[in-house]
Amino acid sequence: MHKTGYGLTAAALVLAGCHTITEELPTQPTKPKVGTGTLTIPIPAIPGATPKPKPTPAPTPTPAPAPEATPTPTPGPGKNGSCGQPLPVVTQMAGKVHIRGANMWTLDSTPLIGPDAGYCRQIGFTDGRSYCPVRAEGAADRRACEEYAVGLADDTKRPGPTWYINGKLCDGTKCMNHEDNQYLVYAIAGGVYTACTKDDICVNIDVDR
Repeated sequence: MHKTGYGLTAAALVLAGCHTITEELPTQPTKPKVGTGTLTIPIPAIPGATPKPKPTPAPTPTPAPAPEATPTPTPGPGKNGSCGQPLPVVTQMAGKVHIRGANMWTLDSTPLIGPDAGYCRQIGFTDGRSYCPVRAEGAADRRACEEYAVGLADDTKRPGPTWYINGKLCDGTKCMNHEDNQYLVYAIAGGVYTACTKDDICVNIDVDR
């Protein structure tokens, strides 16, 4: 009786121990889900690691050639000598009736420079005018400068303007060039009288005789 009870007791202990071992066995690891087994870690960009592209060098500009200086014209001697500096450039012709005679009128013409107050001041006009004749009265080179600026008349070949009446050269009947001064003309008949320089700077004078 004593042995049997001991054996049963031992067997019970063995069974109880086996049960305890089974209870304490570790559980099986859970199978990882598809797609979650790889850990992705973003790598931060390193400043300065990306090389900067080199800038395209700008083409070297070709320097423009320096403009050539315009030479100052030097007039050659004419019938009245040479004109000095400053050289005149006629921009207007002035005209008027100088004398009203019984049989004819005497017309007068004057070449003018301007508007150029600097030129007028340089040749002796100190009143601030911007239009003036090519030279002041009494200047040694006045006639030479008038010849340089106005040229020679087409018909008489004298220094001074070419005179026309109603668009035609003076013929000595209705219109007659002055015997001494090409800047004067005798108006015998009525009409439009015109005085022109070599560069076709002209003035019209109406004569209502």
